[in-house]
Amino acid sequence: MEQDQQILARITAMVDDEHKLRAALASGEIDDTTEHQRLSELERELDRCWDLLRQRRAKTEYGENPDEANARPASQVEGYQG
Repeated sequence: MEQDQQILARITAMVDDEHKLRAALASGEIDDTTEHQRLSELERELDRCWDLLRQRRAKTEYGENPDEANARPASQVEGYQG
């Protein structure tokens, strides 16, 4: 579970970064292009973290070792249909 807490802490930090980017855009510190680029990077990494956390939880639920879950590439995670 410690690994899960670390993943959640990383997610929280990235959400904070997202809020800071939006505030920086609103105050004129950065331009739209910079904000869009950085947000895209953050969103991809957030998706990867959430995917890893879901994998870990599913393995735990079904009696498997959650440490066998692996972060998947953004190209794979971004292609999921919900």
